[in-house]
Parts: sequence; structure tokens; C-alpha cells
Amino acid sequence: MSVPDGLATGARATLRVAVTEADTAQAAGSGDVPVLATPRLLALAEAACVAAIATRMTPSLTSVGIAARLEHRQASPVGAELDIEAELTEIDGVRLVFVFIARPADGADQVIGAGTLERGVVDRERFLARAEGARHRLD
Repeated sequence: MSVPDGLATGARATLRVAVTEADTAQAAGSGDVPVLATPRLLALAEAACVAAIATRMTPSLTSVGIAARLEHRQASPVGAELDIEAELTEIDGVRLVFVFIARPADGADQVIGAGTLERGVVDRERFLARAEGARHRLD
């Protein structure tokens, strides 16, 4: 299997999000303060990666997360608006490497978080069939 034609490094997307109560460390169970949870920052970065390649993927293919490196440098309270930008920087077979950065949406020159994410391109149906098979083996 290979990546879809037209998928190339430089693909990027930016998501603008407002931090809600549901995004907090308290809600995620990753802490006891009402600020953006690190696991939620990771999920937002993954969503930006998916958005960066969405128009270039075929219906039979999808990408799945396989590795992450994240630095969460600044707290973001409920109500804060953030821009999370992801860029595809490397394609190695079916492995896609992205860099991401999260900043305040007001244009302030702060870094809320940054890192690299790796995603693997998979055949959607085969992947789901394997997942279902694994679930049945656990039952």
C-alpha cells in the first residue's frame, strides 16, 4: 500500500478552538485545574493533522495515530481561543510525520504547545476488521 497521489509534504491546516469546561484537566481526569488538559491539546493537534490531509485521502484510506511527542508550555484557561497548526513534513512509505504548534488566536507570540505527531496510512476496512477481531479475542 502507498499514500494517495497528491499527498505531499507541506500540506497544512489550522484549527481555531475555544477552550471549554469539557477541555479542562479536571474534565479529562489529567489534573485538578480548570485549564486546557494536555490530552485535549494532543487530540486537537491530531485533529489538525487529519484536517491537513483530509482532502488528499481517498475514501478507502484513513490515517491513524502511531506516535506523539508534545510539549505543553503554557496554561490556557476556559474561554481562551487557540490556533493549532499542523504541517506534514515527512512521508516515509505509509508513515506521515507532522509538526504542530498551538498559539493564542489573538496573534500573541506565545507558544502554548508544540511537537511532532506520526500517523500511519491504513486501509479503512482492513483496519476496522482487525480491530473487531481483536475485540472478539478479548471477549
